[in-house]
Amino acid sequence: MHKHYEIVLCGGSGCVSSKSQLIKQKFEEILTRENLSDFVKVYMTGCFGMCEKGPVVVVYPDQTFYAKVKITDVEEIVESHIKKGLIVDRICHHEFDEKLQKMVYKNLHEMKFHSAQKRLALRNCGVIDPDEIDEYIGRDGYFALEKALRMEPKEIIQLITDSGLRGRGGGGFPTGLKWQLAERFRGGQSYVICNADEGDPGAFMDRSILEGDSHAVIEAMIINGYAIGANQGFVYIRAEYPLAVKRLQNAINQAYKYGLLGKNIMNSGFDFDLEIRLGAGAFVCGEETALISSIEGRRGMPRNKPPFPAEHGLWGKPTIINNVETYANIPQIILNGPEWFQKIGTERSKGTKVFALGGKINITGLIEVPMGTTLREVIYDIGGGIPNGKKFKAVQTGGPSGGCLTEEDLDTPIDYDTLIQKGSMMGSGGIIVMDEDNCMVDVAKFYLDFIVDESCGKCTPCREGTRRLYELLEKITEGKGTLETLEELKQLCYDVKDTSLCGLGQTAPNPILSTFNKFYDEYVEHVVDKKCRAGVCKSLTTLYITDKCIGCTKCVRNCPVNCITGELRKLHRIDTTKCIKCGACIQNCPVHAIIHV
Repeated sequence: MHKHYEIVLCGGSGCVSSKSQLIKQKFEEILTRENLSDFVKVYMTGCFGMCEKGPVVVVYPDQTFYAKVKITDVEEIVESHIKKGLIVDRICHHEFDEKLQKMVYKNLHEMKFHSAQKRLALRNCGVIDPDEIDEYIGRDGYFALEKALRMEPKEIIQLITDSGLRGRGGGGFPTGLKWQLAERFRGGQSYVICNADEGDPGAFMDRSILEGDSHAVIEAMIINGYAIGANQGFVYIRAEYPLAVKRLQNAINQAYKYGLLGKNIMNSGFDFDLEIRLGAGAFVCGEETALISSIEGRRGMPRNKPPFPAEHGLWGKPTIINNVETYANIPQIILNGPEWFQKIGTERSKGTKVFALGGKINITGLIEVPMGTTLREVIYDIGGGIPNGKKFKAVQTGGPSGGCLTEEDLDTPIDYDTLIQKGSMMGSGGIIVMDEDNCMVDVAKFYLDFIVDESCGKCTPCREGTRRLYELLEKITEGKGTLETLEELKQLCYDVKDTSLCGLGQTAPNPILSTFNKFYDEYVEHVVDKKCRAGVCKSLTTLYITDKCIGCTKCVRNCPVNCITGELRKLHRIDTTKCIKCGACIQNCPVHAIIHV
């Protein structure tokens, strides 16, 4: 008698782009050929989180985690694991065991990456088939809706208020209080909006939730509508997320088919309709009033506040806007109660937070940890530390609106208030790690370049001020700056911050101010010594071949401008008048003999 297995493939955008769909088809083909289809279920799920290890395949009930799986590995997995019960050791996950002092096999829930997390918003990602509503229902899906429809609307709002849930989109505004503000206008037309316009560089939290568990967001939006008396909802999502849009639309269609959207939901007398609105990729439309303008068919530009959307929002009607992750927590809070949620996190930041972990770190991916978890735990225990033996330098939290923290801040607990006190912010949840090879002036310039492109142009301080900030940073990185330039840069930061209309402009100088505060010596080096210690700013860098050179000629063969000369097994030389400082020689040198001076 055959053992029953489930073969689950990561269906997040990262693994799909690595051909996980073709791997699934190969599994189905071989299992059919071997007459095993009745005993083995194969399906795609949401993101497992370890994007570094994709394409990912997990075999249940063994919880065997296979990493970087290729189509050519499928036959072996079926022959060895499915037919004989023997794991394919060469592609399964291994970690270093301190006691045994060697690498050993670890299954999914033994892995440090997963065991250090607590998944609430991501609880179904990597577990259910997001295209099957029955699988969501099998995990208590829509049970919270059924419970909520038997409650008074004000009871629901009080429950959310008591839980301490704060908005996960970056502002951290109390969710229950926001709902209370809109509920006052019950009786007229009002709206519920999910903000899925995630635009921070390196951020993919909301995208992954919608790809892996759209029904959780739909259920929460229906509950939100019932609580404030709204019968129409919109999910505003950027068109660059085709997989998330496809799965969300499929989930909406299924909810209508099951009578969970539309008229008289669960015979409660409550009606609620839900539609998708596609954004064109404007970062500023993450700001709620700009998002509202976009849905109305206008150019996505912020409006003055007050009045706030809860009073005067979409088409002038009371409107509640929460982001994807905020909504993903709602069903669990309704089912388990506010006390359950309050026990997770810190005194003023309850629950968990989803982060997109990227940059100079061994394990990039998606994580969810309790509020109060330290940066050190996230970077070293979960993320596996800094690759290639490099030294940690800084971490940027909060995306373009946030700031950088240094080694002395690694034991900082991650919550809304502590990060702000440290000169950064939670933001929507991007964490970008940097090592000794990063130039902090260049990092600030990178974020300002992004902000300049994304400014809507409505107010002069943001439109002109951010461009001028970028020009000053460019001047500094080109070796044309002076100490007076640094003073001008700092003053302009405060001017833009104090006079811009919306949060985009008001927080745009943060990357500069935080690097100014933490790494002022690097700015001084750029303008006084005309030097970039990381070797990133080309105008301030010269490449030099040390006597470690073994004369292998790899640098010569890979130089695009033929500026390197030297004979085989003899010291080579770089003609600095021809060198374009592209770094190809550094990347190809096997003995690290080429340095920046």
